[in-house]
Amino acid sequence: MTKTTGPAGDPPYLRIVAGIRRRIADGELAPGDRVPSTRQVAREWGVALATATRALTTLRLEGLVEARPRIGTVVAAAAVATPARRRPTPAQGTEQELSLDRIVRTAIEIADTEGLSALSMRGVAARLGVAAMSTYRYVPSKEDLVLHMADAAFGEASYRADAPEGWRPRIELGARTLWNLYRKHPWLAQLGSLTRPLLVPNLMVHGEWVLSALDGHGLDPTTLFDIHVLLYSHVQGVAVHLEMEAHAEAATGQSEDQWMDSRAPALQELVESGRFPTFTKVVGAFADGYDLRLDALFEFGLRALLDGLTPLIEGQQDGSQARPAGPTAAEPTVPGP
Repeated sequence: MTKTTGPAGDPPYLRIVAGIRRRIADGELAPGDRVPSTRQVAREWGVALATATRALTTLRLEGLVEARPRIGTVVAAAAVATPARRRPTPAQGTEQELSLDRIVRTAIEIADTEGLSALSMRGVAARLGVAAMSTYRYVPSKEDLVLHMADAAFGEASYRADAPEGWRPRIELGARTLWNLYRKHPWLAQLGSLTRPLLVPNLMVHGEWVLSALDGHGLDPTTLFDIHVLLYSHVQGVAVHLEMEAHAEAATGQSEDQWMDSRAPALQELVESGRFPTFTKVVGAFADGYDLRLDALFEFGLRALLDGLTPLIEGQQDGSQARPAGPTAAEPTVPGP
């Protein structure tokens, strides 16, 4: 990117805005084209991430760019028609409208488009066009902000009163509802673990749904909760790779297929070593290589889990199934999500 010099005395973020604005006006960046990300701007202009974020926020407030989930920041459709809008002064008149909801929604937008690692309190304030410390009046830290974000994101889906009957359809609905939320907000799967779960009300809504589907089938409390944790771990365990892949693609500039193609020599070396005959046989059976599809893997795993659990859950009602051996005294008792 050419470092265009702005009027004397302009702060660095305005010089960046002028450079990107000129590229849009000259047609170098057309509507729908990606503009440099926050990290690219910071690297190419030699500025802090907060400065880069403020520059992109200014362009967004001018209507020249817009954020699109899982794509990034792109040139807005109306940008060419209005390239020379007056520069706004974001800090003026916006703090009166600041609220916890606006802060949380802006933070979710950043995490959706740039990943959770790009989130910072300063960056949220810059995108809102307010002073860096203003957000702290509503949320004391980034950690607290992330909890609010998770609660808001999990609260975007609920369950209708006329949902299907039967434990299996209800669990399938609950698992797919969570999966779709992780699909929409991939960073969600990075939060919490089975041993240190997120204790936010709107995640508990989904846990309550699964527990209520399992309740009343003669399961003792430990078995019931074990099944709940197992199902949750399947959904989160597959979903965690959504954000990891997006992160890897952004860092390497390679899609999953491109990355695998670049590793073809290493794979060939493993195959030809003769040390892994079963692996070689299975890989050789794929005409065009193995296509790892996370959505299909989630559905396959969910079906396998429920097929395996059916005799246990339904057998308890007639007393024909005994509870499987639980953890030994030396094993920790793990709370669920």
